[in-house]
Amino acid sequence: MDVAQILLHKGLVNEGQLADARRTPALTQGRPLHLVLVDMGVVDEATALEALAESLGMEYVELANLQIDPNALSAVPAKVIYRQAVFPIARSNGTLRVATSDPFAVYALDELEAMTGLHVEPVLASAREIDRLVKQHFGVGGETVEQLVAEREDLEILDVPDKVEGELAAEAQEPSVVRLVNEILLEAIEQRASDVHVESHEAGVKIRYRVDGMLGRQPMPPEIDRFKNAMISRLKIMARMNIAEKRLPQDGRIKLRLHGREIDVRVSVIPMLHGEGIVMRLLDKGGSQFDLRRLGMAEDTYATFQKLIQRPHGILLVTGPTGSGKTTTLYSALREIQDETIKIVTVEDPVEYHLESINQIQVHSRIGLTFAAGLRSILRHDPDVILVGEIRDLETAETAIQSSLTGHLVFSTLHTNDAASAFVRLVDMGIEPYLVASTVEAIMAQRLVREICHGCKQEYHPEPDDLPPDFPRPPGDFVLYRGAGCRACRNIGFRGRLGIFELLVANEKVRHMTVERASSTVILKQALDDGMITLRQDGWRKVLAGQTTVSEVLRVTKGDLS
Repeated sequence: MDVAQILLHKGLVNEGQLADARRTPALTQGRPLHLVLVDMGVVDEATALEALAESLGMEYVELANLQIDPNALSAVPAKVIYRQAVFPIARSNGTLRVATSDPFAVYALDELEAMTGLHVEPVLASAREIDRLVKQHFGVGGETVEQLVAEREDLEILDVPDKVEGELAAEAQEPSVVRLVNEILLEAIEQRASDVHVESHEAGVKIRYRVDGMLGRQPMPPEIDRFKNAMISRLKIMARMNIAEKRLPQDGRIKLRLHGREIDVRVSVIPMLHGEGIVMRLLDKGGSQFDLRRLGMAEDTYATFQKLIQRPHGILLVTGPTGSGKTTTLYSALREIQDETIKIVTVEDPVEYHLESINQIQVHSRIGLTFAAGLRSILRHDPDVILVGEIRDLETAETAIQSSLTGHLVFSTLHTNDAASAFVRLVDMGIEPYLVASTVEAIMAQRLVREICHGCKQEYHPEPDDLPPDFPRPPGDFVLYRGAGCRACRNIGFRGRLGIFELLVANEKVRHMTVERASSTVILKQALDDGMITLRQDGWRKVLAGQTTVSEVLRVTKGDLS
């Protein structure tokens, strides 16, 4: 029986799905049929491999927690592992156990036997897990350094840079360097990284990915150090920077397409002590969903916020540090109220995501198009709702206040630690307290916490000493949740993020305190008396609901006032 017959016999696919799979270009390019069906979402890879293993008398193994035998690894040259997409896992008594995702890869197994002189015993394993082990043991881009694989065609540069002449450019555009840079970007996108850090140190180049808000170092082969300058030059060419300028900071942009999704890469280069450092912010335009209900808001918070964004005028502020999801919350709010009867105009720096049917303006400070100037121009376009990317200075704040007073609903962001501090911050900027009190309708403070992976989520009974004093302990025995680590989350225990929120609605008492120039502490105490749920309390609600962990809430919040 071949793969198609086995999967049909097991009831995992039907004839129509097989016909669709056989028409895909990937199959004609040599990708195994069962992996094509996995790529199409027709069948789960583990389920397909288990079915194939059972029918073919092979063993299916989970590589996630398997201990790899160093003797097996040393028996096979790295170039064969890369080329044949196999991974040796154990060696004993003249037998070499080798993991493969293709049960019919006879040529690869014959080559291994001829090369090692050992009897090869194949076992089936996930292609993704084999790829992960290759990168773990040999590093991302190792195949590029050795020039072992062809350039991957699924990463497309949309805004192709002009041809650059010179010795630096020639080295940067060598096929091996192009493949290395593509591989680094592909790996970052596949890991759902938000940022890629390429750092120059005395000991060599270091590459780190920020996934779900946490930086993690990527394993790299030692040979990558000799590609450092060429790799940086390649990225500068892609971002349309001056590759000869190595003394001044530069900023640029790269537009990519992967599997039909557009990825916008913002590139920043800064000279460091041991060479230039690069940070790339990845914005996945196709993978972003702007939906308030998906952000993690509790039902009571969502209901209140939904009423606020329907108001005809006033200012709604979202506060928090960089990377806390403020832009996503604002975009989701705009999506919620978007309608043919409402004109929405935004002024942003930069425009991170393009929203359909919403008018967006990009700030250009060098030519005088600041937030304040853009906001003044917006008012001549008869808007109903205005989004100002950030209130940074007095001029922008004054214009936003005037916009709300003339009957507009204004959304914006502010960098403060909590909701109560926003009132004080606006007054400190120079805005008259009575104007702040009469225009600001509500402040939403937020943070992002990592969400427990659904694939390995497990319950446990916490020890009393492991919980902070302000944790709301339910009566009797109770359970919390954590991630054990699995293939889906790369053994971290977390996958994805969700928001924790603190919504302070300006009532008469809060407005009076603002006019009286009360401190943020006094305003916070009043808000707590009025029933406001703080960031910390919302975090504890999500811990008890099994969405995140105690350590995550402690990491991003501070204790509330007693």
